[in-house]
Amino acid sequence: MFDSPLSASPYDVLGVASDISEDDLRRAYRAKLRETHPDTGGDAAIFVQVQRAWELIGTPEARAAYDRGRGAPTTAPDATATSGWRAPSSRPDTRPRARTHGQPGGWRRERYLNLIREWAGRGVDLEDPYDPQLVRSAPLDVRRLLADALAEEASARIVADLGMGYTVWHDVAAAGRGSNPDDKLDHVVLGPSGLYGVLSEDFGGPVSFRRGEITGAHVPGAPITELLGRMRVVARAARVRFSGAIVVLPDEDVAQAITELGKIRGMPVVVVARSALSTVLRRGVSGARDIGGNEVFDVRTRLDQTVTYV
Repeated sequence: MFDSPLSASPYDVLGVASDISEDDLRRAYRAKLRETHPDTGGDAAIFVQVQRAWELIGTPEARAAYDRGRGAPTTAPDATATSGWRAPSSRPDTRPRARTHGQPGGWRRERYLNLIREWAGRGVDLEDPYDPQLVRSAPLDVRRLLADALAEEASARIVADLGMGYTVWHDVAAAGRGSNPDDKLDHVVLGPSGLYGVLSEDFGGPVSFRRGEITGAHVPGAPITELLGRMRVVARAARVRFSGAIVVLPDEDVAQAITELGKIRGMPVVVVARSALSTVLRRGVSGARDIGGNEVFDVRTRLDQTVTYV
């Protein structure tokens, strides 16, 4: 929860200063619990944030540990990154993996590196562009680029583990080569349950839903509307039909793991917590059109022949 470049610190969540006394911290926590409890009209996602904040700084030992490593992230990006924010090394995984194309989060990570160096005013000699303190002090639009890149990389790792029955295309251009790189689909996933356009996001806080759209204090634009528009562009170019649309968010930013929004502009849409992504891709989205037999091969071939990358 507090490892996103956009997330507030546990002190911010509880609305207190970092040098607050233990007694005052406990009182602030209890007040926040009452204020955000769903049974009294509070927001369930914020209620979870308050509980998580207390886990991190609610005891002298936990608070001291947090303060010593304050700002250090625990969610890592792709291990191919040049420095910082790394995933722990592990033994090679020899299980069959999904067929993948493109670089998840590649454009946004590259753009982040350019902007953080420009903002820091040190050019290419910036020692560590992923230093936690540097990241958290950067402008919001710069931090958002990194947060989105991390979100896309996290989803890509999950999809890759689904196995050889799945094919995924990352960073798919949705307006032709050379167009605005923001006009893209984060992931296009083809598997036994259907063909899905997938948006991986991190808005930096809890979200809610209103009239088939995602809303929240830090949600820019109309994410679902924009996702469906990009899916239509790719579908027309490749002459394929999508089964549904999936929006993937950090677990702590949604009140429940799977939220079916029904059909929006004729397309079934579901918002999922990241930990539920594999479940949804395996079982499919309610109301989604089935794909089977030779159609899977045909769809894969059409996408392979037409997809371009940002």
